[in-house]
Formats: sequence, C-alpha cells, structure tokens
Amino acid sequence: MTHYDFLIVGGGMVADAAARGIREQGSTGSIGVLGDEPTPPFPRPALSKKLWTDPDFTVADADPGTADETGAHVTLDTRVISVDPEAHEVTTEAGETVGYGALLIATGGHPTRLDGLEPSDRVLYYRTLTDYHRLRELVDVDPKPHVAVVGGGYIGSEIAAAMVGEGCRVTLLHPDDVLGQSTYPPRLAQDFEALFTDAGVDVRGGTRVEGGLQADDGVSLRLPGGETLEADVVVLGLGIRPSGEPISDAVERADDGGIVVDERLATTAPDVYAAGDVAQYPDKILGRRRVEHVDNADSMGAAVGRIMAGSDETYDHTPMFYSDLFGHGYEAIGTLDSSLETVEDRFASGDGGDDDDESVVVYYLTDDEVVGVLLWDCDGGLDDATALLASHTRPADAHDLVGRIRPQKENA
Repeated sequence: MTHYDFLIVGGGMVADAAARGIREQGSTGSIGVLGDEPTPPFPRPALSKKLWTDPDFTVADADPGTADETGAHVTLDTRVISVDPEAHEVTTEAGETVGYGALLIATGGHPTRLDGLEPSDRVLYYRTLTDYHRLRELVDVDPKPHVAVVGGGYIGSEIAAAMVGEGCRVTLLHPDDVLGQSTYPPRLAQDFEALFTDAGVDVRGGTRVEGGLQADDGVSLRLPGGETLEADVVVLGLGIRPSGEPISDAVERADDGGIVVDERLATTAPDVYAAGDVAQYPDKILGRRRVEHVDNADSMGAAVGRIMAGSDETYDHTPMFYSDLFGHGYEAIGTLDSSLETVEDRFASGDGGDDDDESVVVYYLTDDEVVGVLLWDCDGGLDDATALLASHTRPADAHDLVGRIRPQKENA
C-alpha cells in the first residue's frame, strides 16, 4: 500500500498551494496528490481570462509546476471514492488503497448540469484545462463558429467576451432581464450589458434553456415557448456543486454540500482537513461561508498546508474576487447582491481628459452594516473596503458613504 505523510485529494490550485505551504513550514515529508482530472494543478481564472485576452500568454506560462516545485507525487485521472479516517486510508475507484498521516480534501466542485444536455465535443460545462483545449480547437477554424453561452455569471460573461474577441458569432442566454442585474445596481447593470452588446454579442435576457438536441455538426437548444436556437458550440457556466463525496459519512456537511471546518480548517474527522471551494469556514469578518474564488483557494491552500505541517496558525484571510472584460474590470469583497440596499459612487479619477472613463464604487448594505464593496475600474481600494466590512457598521444615511473609498483609476 502506498503511504504519504500528507495526502491531498483533489488536483486544483488548492493542492498546489497546500503542497507549497507544507514545504514553507519546513517539512520534508512525502506529499501525494490524487486528482480526478487528466491534467495537473492549473489556475482556473486563466482558462476564461488571460489565455484568451493575451496572445503572448500560454498554458506553459500559467503552469505552476507543482510536482517539480514541491516534490509532490501527482497522480492524475484518479478518483477517490471513500475515506476511512480511523485507518487513515483512502480508496480509489480503481481499488487502490492509499494511506496518509494527514489528509486534505480539496475536491472543489462539479459544474451544475442542465437536464437533457449532456457534455460532449460541442457541449462544454466549462471548468478545466481540457475544456479550454477543446474550446480552442472549436474556435480556431475558418469560418468562425456560432457559440451559444448559457449563463450570465463569471464563467458565462467571461467566455462570451472571449469568444466575441476571437471573432465568433456569440449568443449569451441568461435568466435576468438585464445582464448582471442580480449582482449590480440598475445603472451599472445596464452599463455592464452594454459592454457586450456594443462588442456584438447577442444578449438574450429572461431566457432559460430547457434542453437540447446534439448532432455531429451542431446543437439545437430548446428555449421557452417552443423556440429553438441553433449553434455550432454551446458553453455552459451555471455554477458548481461542492464535491466532497469521498468523505460524506465521516465529517459534518453544510446544507449546500460543503464540508464544515473550524478556524484551523480541520474537519470533524481526526487528521482530516478541507480547503477551497468545498470548505465552509468561519470567516473572521463575513461569518461562516463557502467561497469559490481563486484568492481563497491560494490563501486557504497555503494556510492549510502549513497547519498540516505543524503551524499553530488559524485561517484569518478574507478573500477578494475579480473579473476582467473588454478592457474593464473589477475587484470586490463580501456579498454582492443587488436586492440589498446599494450606494453607487461614480467619479472620474484619471487625468480629467475627454476619454476619462468613470470609476465606480458600489456599497452593499443591510440594516446594520456594509456587507460588500465592488470596485469597478479602480486601482486600489481593497484594503479600505476590507476595513469597512470589518467595522460592522453603516452610516445612518447610506449616501454618506459616497467618497469613503476613492482609489485612483486603473492605469491612470
């Protein structure tokens, strides 16, 4: 039986960060990584951002080189189906048993699927490096394909922007009346949608795909009212479901399927930890939550690696998240929900020239406190936003927040 001092189940960026954290703590113990994908750890943001927007940026540039950098033994195409915390062993789908001293569950999540539309060569539930390579093959042709993107969240919006940038005809289907309206206040949502329509994307709001039929040369999507949409390629970004199934019976689970951990990222099973998309943890500012963003994966992964290797620290980082689209971008922290009370602070922070676009800071409030801050086309401001959320306060008049955070315009 193979045995590792540190065993990581899951082959994403948490695994890479954890292996580095173990080494950072000074441990020379053996590290094993069991990933169910056919590729080693890779930064997912590059799959929908820089690999499409920067022609000089390659897959090799983004590869963190986990095995070479940390000495970890990375095993691919390996799915763990059970964990025995008492015996300190896991079992793989192939029947292999692997022992461990400390175990990290970093299984991330599986893309949410649409009933009646199975993944195929032309239907991609976009998440992995394999998906990127396949989509690149599909769009690097002449004439360019018609790409239908289903979902208006992070993946859907970024892929729609990337595809129109590749010269494809793009139709973006999403359920809101205005793209982004569940996240942004009304005026910013309108501005956000205009970025896509001005670039030539056919944005169809209020549309839920009900299913589809696939053929060798295309996909027919079934829309409400009996309408159909014919496309050459369909990319779906409908969110993920946490995938901590291997250890379901041995640890406490949250209502959404995430694994509950304490401030040291330990589960209720001995010597078993969880981190990344799958972990519901106690954020020191925002309260208990599960976060599906790369800043959390990197920071939490490094922390849990150090903890597994003997550090007495707790995880005290409140993660940010970001997006880049059509030369614009934002950073944010906390809860972005347009159903909350919002204050939108617009200002010109460049040199005052005619082409000086507005920057926007949006505050999201409950009756008691500011719970989220969005920094649109800003350079800086995250530290101030974090401090504001940490204060757990709000002014009596919400509009007194205008001017509270005033970073410089990005690239100014």
